[in-house]
Amino acid sequence: MQDTPARKPAETTAADPVPDLIRRARAAMATFAAEIAREGQPRIDEAVTALAWSIYKPETARRYAELAVEVTGIGHVESKVIKNQRKTFGTLRDLLRAKSTGIIEEMPEKGLVKWAKPVGVVAAITPSTNPQATPVNKAMMAIKGGNAIIIAPPPAAWAATEPAVAGMRAELTRIGLPADLVQMLPNPVSREMTTRLMEMSDLVVATGSQANVKAAYKSGKPALGVGLGNAPVIIDTSADLDQAADLIMQSKTFDNATSCSSENAVVIVDDVYDAAIKALEKHGGYMADKAERARIVDRLWVDGKLNRAVIAQGPERLVEVFELSSRARGCKFVMAEETGIGKAHPLSGEKLSLVLTIYRAKDFADAKRVVKNILDYQGRGHSCGIHTKNMDHARELAADTDVVRVLVNQAHTFGNGGGFNNALPFTLTMGCGTWQANAFSDNLSWRNFVNITHLVMTIPEDKPSEEALFGPYWAKWGK
Repeated sequence: MQDTPARKPAETTAADPVPDLIRRARAAMATFAAEIAREGQPRIDEAVTALAWSIYKPETARRYAELAVEVTGIGHVESKVIKNQRKTFGTLRDLLRAKSTGIIEEMPEKGLVKWAKPVGVVAAITPSTNPQATPVNKAMMAIKGGNAIIIAPPPAAWAATEPAVAGMRAELTRIGLPADLVQMLPNPVSREMTTRLMEMSDLVVATGSQANVKAAYKSGKPALGVGLGNAPVIIDTSADLDQAADLIMQSKTFDNATSCSSENAVVIVDDVYDAAIKALEKHGGYMADKAERARIVDRLWVDGKLNRAVIAQGPERLVEVFELSSRARGCKFVMAEETGIGKAHPLSGEKLSLVLTIYRAKDFADAKRVVKNILDYQGRGHSCGIHTKNMDHARELAADTDVVRVLVNQAHTFGNGGGFNNALPFTLTMGCGTWQANAFSDNLSWRNFVNITHLVMTIPEDKPSEEALFGPYWAKWGK
């Protein structure tokens, strides 16, 4: 392992704590590198496990979840307990199965040997929706690569994130590693301070608002940003309707729909439309009537922005704000029918609430068209899904839709960021490719936190003849 090259130290002032955080991070990295040189991969994996344990402990996972809802006012405690544990456990599983220091791959037939080395100090911009799970998730991946990380939470979530950072630092200290491998910006966090951190770091990883992502891209440092969610999901003719409705309910209601992977629209093929709606109602959905739908549109957005009194709130709050019928009491989520897509039809966009937009499609081809149009309006590159027994339809959707992830017969929120029953890596940060101006089209993993040195040796010459390469072209087009 090697530390990043020495840099000229910057001056620190009381008004600018960032240079000192960076200095301490580099010093911690140097100490960590020395330990890794002595003990190898096991020491890295101890550190990663320590970070995971700092949030996974049942009493801690619950305390953090309660604090997150108390501080931010959004989300659902029981869901956040699950998120704090499930995402951490899955990420730890993935990380402990990987070698991330020294030689990580040898290819004798190609004369290549690959070494993984740290990228340096990581600036991690984290969201209010996951004020503890995301910082720990990013820290685990960064430490797996031998790096140090500095967390920049949104000001409104600082008080929820600070205990998680303190917990990680305490657990690192307990196993004899520098606490300064994990740090965070002091309170009050300002835009200027966050910008300074990004400018002085070696890699920026931004999760949260698109404003944060764009700021990361402008920092002048390599930046990994994420795109906007707005996942549409098809219920196809051959779907198991009861199973599909149950999975959609579980996914939509998880953490009061704070996840970027939460279903925002369900596109139902005409010949199963009525039966699918009944299945969704059976599993807790309430279909708004025409007047209620108008109130949803009018009150879910205020001056063109999502209403903070509604986003990520429980169903009882939606019943109250939207003045829904007494029949809506006890529902788990609210459905509203829509036919249009685009700015003039706000229900076609991301809602961050327990409101699920319903579209009726003539057939699978029409459903695929609706999904494409929704994503072209918002969420292109992120993800979509389908409930079907026809794998030809699933493959066609994947072939024809510009998204990184197409989930088949899964609860979108749980599967999109990695699952125990799919092969996607566990993460809370999902790249959307160039479709949303992201530099990666994968689930964020430890591989994003290392540089690779290639040792290149000679091999028997691999040079085909001109005829082998140009022959088919010459035969068809001439020389």
